[in-house]
Amino acid sequence: MIWTLKKGFYRTQQRVMKTASVIIPFPIPMLLSGPGSVNNLAENIKVRGLKNVLVVTDKILMDLKVPEGFLESLKKNGIKYSIYDDVQPNPTIENVEKGRTIYQKNNCDGIVGFGGGSPIDCAKIIGARIANPFMSVRRMKGLFRVFLPIPPFFCVPTTAGTGSETTVAAVITDPSTHEKFAISDLKLIPKIAVLDPELMVGLPPHITSTTGMDALTHAVEAYIGLNGTKFTDENAKNATKLIFENLEEAYQNGSNIEARSNMALASFYGGSAFTRAYVGYVHAIAHNMGGLYGVPHGLANAIILPYVLEFCRKEAGKKLADLAVAGRIGTRKESTEDLSVKFIEKVKTMNKNMKIPTVIKELQEKDIPLIAKRALDEAHPDYPVPKIMTHAECEALIRKLLP
Repeated sequence: MIWTLKKGFYRTQQRVMKTASVIIPFPIPMLLSGPGSVNNLAENIKVRGLKNVLVVTDKILMDLKVPEGFLESLKKNGIKYSIYDDVQPNPTIENVEKGRTIYQKNNCDGIVGFGGGSPIDCAKIIGARIANPFMSVRRMKGLFRVFLPIPPFFCVPTTAGTGSETTVAAVITDPSTHEKFAISDLKLIPKIAVLDPELMVGLPPHITSTTGMDALTHAVEAYIGLNGTKFTDENAKNATKLIFENLEEAYQNGSNIEARSNMALASFYGGSAFTRAYVGYVHAIAHNMGGLYGVPHGLANAIILPYVLEFCRKEAGKKLADLAVAGRIGTRKESTEDLSVKFIEKVKTMNKNMKIPTVIKELQEKDIPLIAKRALDEAHPDYPVPKIMTHAECEALIRKLLP
C-alpha cells in the first residue's frame, strides 16, 4: 500500500514537471558549427563587450595543445584570458572553488568551458558560485537552486557525448562523501556552443566510443521516459540515427571529419532532448559508479544501458521499437517485441564491437546497498522512468554488473 502511494506521488510530480518543461522557455545556445568553427568564437565573445575570460579545461588537452588555436584567436581579438586546467575526470567541489579563486583574482568577466563534459560541467558550477557566493555547491544540488544569473558562458566541447553544451545540468562530486550529484538550472545553459569536429579528430578510440554511448544513453532515456514532447522526441530520434550511422566509423577511423561532425551534432541533439525530458536509472546508477570508484561517466552509461533497457523492455517496448525504426535497424512491418529486442541487441553489439566491457571491474558487493540507495534517491521522484524500480530490483540489477 505504501509503495503504491509512493509511486503515485512520483508520477504526479513527474506530470507537474512535464507541464513546467513545456511552459518554461528553455534557452537554446547559438551554434557555431563545422570544421574550424572554434576560430569564430573569440570574435563573438568580443562583440559582447567582454575583456577577460577564464578558460576552464584539463591538463591533457593543454599538453596536447588542443586549445592553442582558440587562445591565439583570443589574443588577436584583444581579449585577455586566464587558464584553469586542474579539472579532474570527475570534477570535485574543490575544483570548482579553485577555478572560482582564479576567476576572481584575475578580474575575469566571462567563462569558456573547453573540453569534455568534466571541464564544461566544472565551468558551469564555477559560474554559479561566482554569481551566488552565498550558496555552497552542495546547497545548489537539485533543480532551480542557482538564484542569480552566471557570468557570460561559452562552451567548446572536444568530445561528442555529454551534450553539456546545451543542457541545464552540471554534475559534480563531493570527495568527502564520494557522492556524485547534479545541479540543474536554466541559467547554466551557455550563450554559444561550438561544434568543431576538428577538435575531436585526435580523440583516442576508447574516448570516442564511451562518450558516443553517453550521447546514445541521453537520447534513449529521454525518449523512453514519460516526459517527452514533440521537440524532445524528434531530437532523441535524430541523435539515435546519427549515432547508429556514425559512432563505430568514428571509433574505427578517427580522422573521418564527416563522422566526427555527425557525432557532435548527435551529442547536441541528445543533450537537447534530455535537458527537457530528463534521464533515468542508467544515469542514476552511473553517477554513483563515478562518485565511488571514479569510473568515467560515458563508460558507466555504456555498460549499464543494456541492463536497464532489459529491465523496462515490456513497459518501454513501443518506444524502443520507434527508436529501432528511427535508427534504421528495423521496419514497421516487424512486431513491437521483435523491434525492442533488436534495439537492445544493437546496443550490446555496438559495445562489443568497440571493446566496451559488460561489467564494472571496480564494483564491490559490499557497496551495492549504498549505490542502490543513492541511485534511487537521485531518480525518485525526478526521473520519469517507464518502470519504477524498487530497492531490491535496483540491487539485483547492480549485482549483474559485478566482475
